[in-house]
Amino acid sequence: MDEKLGIAGSGAIACGLAAAAARHGQVVLWARSPDSARRAQAAVAKACGKISGEVNAAHVSVETDLDALGTATAVIEAVVEDPVAKAGLWGGLAGVVADEALLASTTSSLSVQALGAASGAPERFVGLHVFNPVPKMQLVELAFPVEATERTRQRAQDLCAALGKTAVAVPDIPGFVVNRLLFPYLFSAVTLQEESGLSAEAIDTCMQLGAGHPMGPLALLDFVGLDVAQAIGEAIGAPVPATLTALVEQGALGRKTGRGFYDYD
Repeated sequence: MDEKLGIAGSGAIACGLAAAAARHGQVVLWARSPDSARRAQAAVAKACGKISGEVNAAHVSVETDLDALGTATAVIEAVVEDPVAKAGLWGGLAGVVADEALLASTTSSLSVQALGAASGAPERFVGLHVFNPVPKMQLVELAFPVEATERTRQRAQDLCAALGKTAVAVPDIPGFVVNRLLFPYLFSAVTLQEESGLSAEAIDTCMQLGAGHPMGPLALLDFVGLDVAQAIGEAIGAPVPATLTALVEQGALGRKTGRGFYDYD
């Protein structure tokens, strides 16, 4: 891989991306706190262990000093899907990242144009939407601000190819392509459950065995995270079902909290 990758974030997407990149070279991952760094180190090691072939988790250096990203030639922000949080981080990165570094965000629904402006260098910016679990999922949606140069576009394509991913350039619209089409369908499953009283298992089994889906819609919502699903729905203008909103208010966010449409405890 020609780029030296730096990742700002320590959640599932950030750790999965670090593990996927570790087979191709050294990666620096920034975590906000020592506790976050310890969790990230464990998550990266676990993700590396699930990748076919030998992937050395030691290739990922987890740091708590933002300056550690200063030597990266490509910096990918992968923090919570909140425009204020992302813009704030880009403000902090402005004095850290190298002048020629490729800048990217893993946003799944926010305006790439606005994030590019927050970075201070929209000509070098790309929305690089990877899918969870990152080591297994092949697609990357690429969206660019209008200022992005042809060199930026080519570097983004080359980075995805080096990671073994298939990149598709998509318009900078809320939800891009996949989420814009996917989440109205997922929400329709919740609405069907509300109207019919069917169990989550019944709905998911129908879609798995009848439509050939690898995962049912309600299980998929739990996997994504119901708070994330709610944020995406609001961003793309898809009505969020009352049941999903109620679960989020209860702190039942899906697999990561042990309860959502299913009980994982």
